[in-house]
Amino acid sequence: MSAMLARGEVPEVHRRTADNYMVIKKIYGAPVVQPRINNQEKALLSKYDFNPLEFSTIKQINEELSFLKRWSMSLEKNLRNDANEIIQIRAKELKFLVASRYVNLTSEIYSGYKALEKYFEEISKY
Repeated sequence: MSAMLARGEVPEVHRRTADNYMVIKKIYGAPVVQPRINNQEKALLSKYDFNPLEFSTIKQINEELSFLKRWSMSLEKNLRNDANEIIQIRAKELKFLVASRYVNLTSEIYSGYKALEKYFEEISKY
């Protein structure tokens, strides 16, 4: 599903975020440790009913990515800005989870990070 999402029109913010993630991953082998998201970022995710990445399923993340793609191209400025900030927050969460090796400990149910990482791999030029 993530590959199908990447085939459509992808906002430039998504590509830049994915390129940033992939460059860091290729240079260092794994993302450099990032701080956890702060309360303001958690509030933005909650505003749109999004779970933290570590508690998200692949289906939830794929649906979220399709929303974010549409919202990033919206004519409404606030929605567009929120969507662009949310994709940055998701990248930050992914960097933290991969760097802290959380992904090795999590259950199979909450593996939304895999969908996000696959999406970034598909849309990145690196």
